[in-house]
Amino acid sequence: MCGILAIFRSSLSEADLRKIMIQNALKLRHRGPDWSGYKVYGSNAIAHERLAIIDPDSGSQPLVSPDGNIIVAANGEIYNYKELYEELGGIDFYTPKTGSDCEVIIPLYLKHGRDFPRFLRGMFSFVLYDRRDDSFFVLRDHMGITPMYAGYGADGSIWFASEMKALTDVVARVDVFPPGHAYDSELKGKGGFVQWYNPVWYDPTYLPTERVELLNIRNTFEMAVKRRMMSDVPWGVLLSGGLDSSLVASIASRLSGRDPNNEWPRLHSFSIGLENSPDLAAAAEVAKFVGTVHHSYVFTVQEGMDAVREVIYHLETYDVTTVRAATPMFLMSRKIKARGVKMVLSGEGADEIFGGYLYFHKAPDSKEFHAETVDKLRGLFQYDCLRANKATSAWGVEVRVPFLDQDFLDVAMTINPEDKMIVKDGEGRRMEKWILRKAFDDPADPYLPAKILWRQKEQFSDGVGYGWIDALRDHANADVSDKVFSAAENRFPYNTPLTKEAYYYRDIFDRFFPSPSAAATVPGGPSIACSTPRAMEWDASFRGRADPSGRAVAAVHESAYVEGFTPQAEGEGSRGAKRKVDGEPVQNGKDK
Repeated sequence: MCGILAIFRSSLSEADLRKIMIQNALKLRHRGPDWSGYKVYGSNAIAHERLAIIDPDSGSQPLVSPDGNIIVAANGEIYNYKELYEELGGIDFYTPKTGSDCEVIIPLYLKHGRDFPRFLRGMFSFVLYDRRDDSFFVLRDHMGITPMYAGYGADGSIWFASEMKALTDVVARVDVFPPGHAYDSELKGKGGFVQWYNPVWYDPTYLPTERVELLNIRNTFEMAVKRRMMSDVPWGVLLSGGLDSSLVASIASRLSGRDPNNEWPRLHSFSIGLENSPDLAAAAEVAKFVGTVHHSYVFTVQEGMDAVREVIYHLETYDVTTVRAATPMFLMSRKIKARGVKMVLSGEGADEIFGGYLYFHKAPDSKEFHAETVDKLRGLFQYDCLRANKATSAWGVEVRVPFLDQDFLDVAMTINPEDKMIVKDGEGRRMEKWILRKAFDDPADPYLPAKILWRQKEQFSDGVGYGWIDALRDHANADVSDKVFSAAENRFPYNTPLTKEAYYYRDIFDRFFPSPSAAATVPGGPSIACSTPRAMEWDASFRGRADPSGRAVAAVHESAYVEGFTPQAEGEGSRGAKRKVDGEPVQNGKDK
């Protein structure tokens, strides 16, 4: 991951523009600690803070075309850049100046104009400036895996940055740059957003009818993992011990071990949790099975609590579940960077695609099931993508997410939702993500131990140790007085916090980002175990007991909240503990 800052149509002098560009780009240095690049062209400025993953020696940015007319600063990776160069005609059409995967954007633009995004496969945000007509074109990837914000200056300037913190002190208003969109300065003569990614499954009237082909699921996902293994620096995998990250680790281990050109023959895996947490034990078992060099980190509740303020600064959100889950990931990323690893693969996205959250057990029909998966995917940029990207980028680590591969989505999201639903069949009740589990259930050459392949869903903030969530609640309840909380609506009329935990996070966020437009970049609404508000209507038991923890889905999670039960001798938050529902709604949290 890298950090981008671009300023267009500024009224400042070139000297002042360069000064303010560098001043605010420094706020993104954690994303790109390896090198900085700054360019000023009249009233326009582009800054790039680089994390070198591909071509560390010569891939510095901004990238400039041989004639000096096209300038590009990119954050992310273009996984199919070699194939794109071949399709463009190789060096007969364009001779790259660097080995950077992102340089392919320049010849694609020269050949296809503003229609070129449809050829890209990867995760990326970038700005492109064309000096020939003083125009600019800014793009964010299909799912918003990489972050991007737009800011509007009082002088009519428009700013773009990888993180909001580079904008809030200098613009009049800040907005989230929508995923799958481009900002075209030439649109209707004034500039504006245009949607470039619009798959058939975005259509609200579309209901897939294609029956699942398990082998196609397996092959397409293996290709998605393989694409993301390209790296010129040490890399590894995040391994929680759940299905999704375990499959990624298994496939990556197989592919790296079978590639004679792989520069890093021993794959390293990383997990984190409280002592005796469910994830640590499962991750260790998976690592032993698939053959990774495993690093298991134990954090304490106090270490997590001490990091929350910094986590919220880096995340730029006050969403409850995002903060809960990002804190252990933030701590783990620091450990990963200390080992010299700069890129990791992760398992985000599978639950949204296949209906893996436990509340999907309550989906009333296939139409509702499919609509919820679509909405979950379209909202990922505000939750899981934001968490994974910013929690790792805080320490200069890049995270890649193969489940959100565009080609894999084209396969998985056109499957008849009846095949994804949790229903009773001849083998008994079919559990969540059954088709993904079945696609990799190969007794002759097993990808995972059976008990991991068929392990029940744990949301990351639960899996690191149930005591983590309980401690956060307890701390917030002690920190936020009843008097202060009773006036929450007066202080925060937008997205008013509904619990003291939510208020605690919102207060920290507001101190870093006090503007109303910054607060508006975070969505809200009720949620049960990370659902959208729609799913709150699926079951009467959901109403009035909204909570983003997976344990909130009674009679589904094996450690579900059960009315009337309180933790017993095994300890509050332990694997077998039952916790009485308090009925308090929690400010959304649609992820993990």
